[in-house]
Amino acid sequence: MTAQKSRYFILLASFIVALQLNGQNKDEKASIPLDHFYAKPDNVSAFRILLSKLHFGLSTGYGRTFYKQDLDGFSILQQQDSPPLLFSNDIDVTTNNVTSGYRYWFNTINQSDDVTVDPNNDFLVSSDTTDLTFQAPGTSIPLQLTIHVEFLDRYKIGGGFMFEYHRPGEFSSKNFDGSIARIQPNFGSTFYKKYFLLLGGKVYRYYNYVLSIDTHIGAFNLTKKFDKGLIQKGIFFNIGATVERELSEYFTAFIRPSYDFKNFTLNPPESGSSINTSMNAFYLGVGVTYRIPELKKCFIDNCTTQVNHQHGNKKYRSRMHPIFKKQNPHHGENYPRLFKYKKKNKKKLQPY
Repeated sequence: MTAQKSRYFILLASFIVALQLNGQNKDEKASIPLDHFYAKPDNVSAFRILLSKLHFGLSTGYGRTFYKQDLDGFSILQQQDSPPLLFSNDIDVTTNNVTSGYRYWFNTINQSDDVTVDPNNDFLVSSDTTDLTFQAPGTSIPLQLTIHVEFLDRYKIGGGFMFEYHRPGEFSSKNFDGSIARIQPNFGSTFYKKYFLLLGGKVYRYYNYVLSIDTHIGAFNLTKKFDKGLIQKGIFFNIGATVERELSEYFTAFIRPSYDFKNFTLNPPESGSSINTSMNAFYLGVGVTYRIPELKKCFIDNCTTQVNHQHGNKKYRSRMHPIFKKQNPHHGENYPRLFKYKKKNKKKLQPY
């Protein structure tokens, strides 16, 4: 066979091989020969995939409440050795007599009638001529439970419940603290409850750290220590930034500073005015989030495979992969540091 005929033969053979390869489907072209030795894995059930989208959160922390009462429409009379008396600006005190007033006006009303005014010794101030505001601090220890679904690997929607141990402080006049006595709440501590809708999304990622912006919108319960027959309350709104540290595929630790907006209105009887109490608060929460895995744990007790793997036609997650330890789903990272470099082994010349 001449050299020219040999070249024609090689070109023809190459053309035939190219046609055969082109006729194969994409899966066959991308496959690894070893795949022919294993059964094709079954798909994970839709119910299991749905469960894997659920994230359960548990957190606690510290809260600081900033109580603020707007006493617009009222006046205050301060007498010696007595609590301050709050009364409506509609009452005429030119007769040196207050027919109806309130000695306490936070979570309920203590009424006091027919109080005589001494112009020479008593201190009297009206909201018509000055800003009449009372304020008080409060501290909280919250316990919060949440459940949410993440979709598109970014957005969050869910709900939650907060149980909050709370202690209010003394109320003092913003502008007349030296002239008007402070008011001590008639209870030392109480428990607030919140039910809310959770909405949020991830806005930034740096390796295993994720920043999310989220909001809580819902209702709050003031417990039986507040006179609910006199009180009207609305919804609360909370906005915060959550910094998450992904410890594994399923387990995350986070810290969440946030700010609360909420208030209630106290309607004193026989008065045309109401008292609005703002209960805005700052919270610093710390907690963890757990996601249900989409794969079952390997059923072989002594299986030491560190990656998601296959037995028969079923896929399983590793038994060696604790929920609190990061692992890449494509290769094991349980032991990124060799044993010969750990503890006392690093001092040995031949650790193995």
